[in-house]
Amino acid sequence: MSSKPELEDTLREHIIAQPDVILEDQDLMRALVAANERAMGDNIVDLRGIAMKRLEARLDRLEDTHRSVIAAAYENLAGTNQVHRAVLRMLDPVEFEAFLMDLGGEVAGILRVDMIRLVLETVQDESDPAVKKLGDVLTVAEPGFIETYLDTGRNTPVRPVTLRQTHEGDMRIYGRGAEFVRSEACLMLDFGDGRLPGMLALGSEDPHQFTPQQGTDLLAFFAGVFERAMRRWLS
Repeated sequence: MSSKPELEDTLREHIIAQPDVILEDQDLMRALVAANERAMGDNIVDLRGIAMKRLEARLDRLEDTHRSVIAAAYENLAGTNQVHRAVLRMLDPVEFEAFLMDLGGEVAGILRVDMIRLVLETVQDESDPAVKKLGDVLTVAEPGFIETYLDTGRNTPVRPVTLRQTHEGDMRIYGRGAEFVRSEACLMLDFGDGRLPGMLALGSEDPHQFTPQQGTDLLAFFAGVFERAMRRWLS
């Protein structure tokens, strides 16, 4: 006697015992539906099959959305960890000079930006030796410079965090590296009553790193921590 019927019986029993194996296999279900349509012929419209295809398309869209949501959640978590690490590094130095040098070095590396610049509005002369000693990280500007820089002639209120793409950066802020800046994040800084404002400029060579459509909560948090650290040095 051939062993084929025995094999078919075994398979049949396995399917009856575990029908979910077939129902959860999309490729197998498609093959069964296609075989059923061929058996019915061309003159019959299978409304149930059409409905199944629509439900399948909806399921595919839901799965794509689910994957996108998970990817966004992981990206947000990675961004949060990144900012937290940068904040901890920023709080390590015990001297102001080291604090600023770390800002343009280790902190910029953790945040994965090409450069960070601190802009302070002041009436102090930029040629002051104390300013020059801090290198490219610190830029001093006349009162009102920051608002003008962020406003760009639109006469709109300046936001705490501005994300934008640029053709190139501003030489007054980024110096010789300005020509490579393709996007930037500008964080407004409030140092308290009686003090002129400041700004942190995060410049990137990637035009898509900072765009107006992105969220700003993490950068606002980073700016808030930086403000408080600077108030300690300015007091």
